[in-house]
Amino acid sequence: MKNIGSKLIAWIDERYDLTPVRNLLEHKKVPVHKHSIWYYMGGVTLFLFMIQLFTGILLLLYYRPGEDSAYESVRFIVTNVKFGWLIRNVHSWSANLLVLFAFIHMFSVFFSKAYEKPRELTWVTGFIILIFTLAFGFSGYLLPWNELAFFATKVGTDIVGVIPIIGEPLKVFLRGGEDVTGATLSRFFGIHVAVLPAIFTFFLALHLLFIQRQGMHEPEHFKNLPEEKKKYIPFFPDFALKDLLLWVVVFNVLIFLALYFPWELGNKADAFTPAPAGIRPEWYFMFMFQSLKLLPAHIIFIEGELLGILFFGVAGFVWMLIPYIKIKNKPNWKIQPLALIGIIIVSFIVVMTVLGYLL
Repeated sequence: MKNIGSKLIAWIDERYDLTPVRNLLEHKKVPVHKHSIWYYMGGVTLFLFMIQLFTGILLLLYYRPGEDSAYESVRFIVTNVKFGWLIRNVHSWSANLLVLFAFIHMFSVFFSKAYEKPRELTWVTGFIILIFTLAFGFSGYLLPWNELAFFATKVGTDIVGVIPIIGEPLKVFLRGGEDVTGATLSRFFGIHVAVLPAIFTFFLALHLLFIQRQGMHEPEHFKNLPEEKKKYIPFFPDFALKDLLLWVVVFNVLIFLALYFPWELGNKADAFTPAPAGIRPEWYFMFMFQSLKLLPAHIIFIEGELLGILFFGVAGFVWMLIPYIKIKNKPNWKIQPLALIGIIIVSFIVVMTVLGYLL
């Protein structure tokens, strides 16, 4: 087997010259320090995206979009297709874990200041990837065409409609009309399986290219060490094998969740039935949803909901441009201004998410 592998590599090398790849594998190093664990979060996020891609393709073999066929096809998958229930559960849980690890990765990059020069575009592309990850979650939520997804999508698109000028046309575009109907389902299906994957893959390729070109970020305390005290490990095989080990751990957690906490299908969507009590979005939208709920109907002369949406839009845009925002550090402060802002944002997200489930 080893000889066959060597011959295959030699055959490819003779035709395509693998010298650049070989040099990369031999010379790429990863810094070792007390915060090295955060280097693995991006790899886990990529791994979960690959699971999403694989399970999504398998589900696509049986899924039939349409007001009269979507719910029935998902029910067929979970009841009649061999291991269909498992594939759907893995797809649903990996989507949630993907968002979770994307957030963890983003905040670990922020607190370690890995977004600073020359990695500004790595941060920007990473943030765009996070936005498209959330869009994947929003568009995929409707596809089973169950009661909860139907009304959650109605609420979500109603919120989009509040945006000044572009809100109403955007809501009509997303719904494929004035109301959430089978046209909305077809629209969301196309966005979920064609539009978003194409755009997402483009930005993911850019993001990985930037990381590959610039290498792993070295935190300030590591840079200040004398050269003889700096420790590195080879990316391949040392770091790659540790990354792979973490992937195995995450995969086991994913299978455990899929087996013991199955994703319920619920009742089929019916536009003529009243919305079920306690309708709410997925957890990763909960902090925004709860914030909008707590706002008064009017703040001065502006609708509270509109003001909240504008706030989140502007805040997201500023967050994307954080590498270009310079805030002076205070020498005597234990927590620097930017780090304090990050702590406030994380606390706000956690508190609002918890309140969303309690209230």
